[in-house]
Amino acid sequence: MKHITCIDDLRALHKRRVPKAFFDYCDRGSYAEETLRANREDMQAIKFRQRILVDVSKRDTSTTILGEPSTMPLILAPVGLLGMQHGDGEIHACRAAQAAGIPFTQSTMSICSIEDIAASVEKPFWFQLYVMKDRGFIKDLIQRAIAAKCSALVLTVDLQVIGQRHADIKNGMTVPPEWSLSKLLDFASKPAWVSGVLQGKRRTFGNIAGHVKNTEDLNRLAEWTASQFDTSLNWKDVEWVRSIWPGKLVIKGILDVEDAEEAAKTGAQALVVSNHGGRQLDGAPSSIEVLPEIADAVGDKMEIMFDGGIRSGQDVMRALALGAKSCMIGRAYAYGLGAGGQAGVAKAIDIIQKELLTTMGLCGVNRIDEIDDHVIAV
Repeated sequence: MKHITCIDDLRALHKRRVPKAFFDYCDRGSYAEETLRANREDMQAIKFRQRILVDVSKRDTSTTILGEPSTMPLILAPVGLLGMQHGDGEIHACRAAQAAGIPFTQSTMSICSIEDIAASVEKPFWFQLYVMKDRGFIKDLIQRAIAAKCSALVLTVDLQVIGQRHADIKNGMTVPPEWSLSKLLDFASKPAWVSGVLQGKRRTFGNIAGHVKNTEDLNRLAEWTASQFDTSLNWKDVEWVRSIWPGKLVIKGILDVEDAEEAAKTGAQALVVSNHGGRQLDGAPSSIEVLPEIADAVGDKMEIMFDGGIRSGQDVMRALALGAKSCMIGRAYAYGLGAGGQAGVAKAIDIIQKELLTTMGLCGVNRIDEIDDHVIAV
């Protein structure tokens, strides 16, 4: 990690070390990937005001997230299949986040189970929930998160219908992998990855294994999972989740002011402005484009979190300036995980924090709560 200087370096290393199907699962978007590109292009179009001769000797990235102290306004977002980027990937990512003093969010579609992570880390973590057709299973899953002392539930609401990701289809991206000669050769060329995954606790969806009959049939398990995303999901289901979950609730996947206003009525403590990383509705606006109007509409009623295109501390600064209180990163730390396990995730977090500190200094800012749209060049 000595010569890694930015998230793009971690991405390049990730691409070399992890089989193509799993790298592309992390890296690519849906359909023509217009929204995936817009997340980055619109972010980079935002310019800062450089300020000089301001005392910035006491810069500090610390803040609070959902009322809890955090060393910086950053959260590791839920990312599915982390255990296929690196053996026991969810555990390693959670440990890196907790060592850095920031929250980690486990995905419903993780490889390690809730219990696997809870037994392997010292502090509470967040759990992300998809509401599936099998409400009995979802109720049980929420109760497992409660038993594991998860400190927040992140309800993802933008996956009722799954956007097609062309790369996954072309790669035969399944869990377990769909085998072919080219895939076998790809795996054989990455022995460290193979060894790490084989030594991991699991190689299928840990939160679902045991619920479906005949879970030793991994194809059956994958088919059940694909059939469970619920197109009837609506705001009443948020109320149902709220009736079971006693803790802090975050609604993730808001991209429209009207939806944000509905989210504010649910009693949730926060929402995440997100287009699922450009992996769902292609042609939707970038997250950063809609952030200001959503923050203006409901920022006084609930915490505004941001997700979509964060690759640097400069990007965190941009999102905070336009109304976010904290930011989620997904691909940025997944690249680090694929590149170097826990050390790679720690490197990604460290890179972003140092870039944020530098950007604050060059914009004449000492504290996170000083960051607003005045740091943006008009």
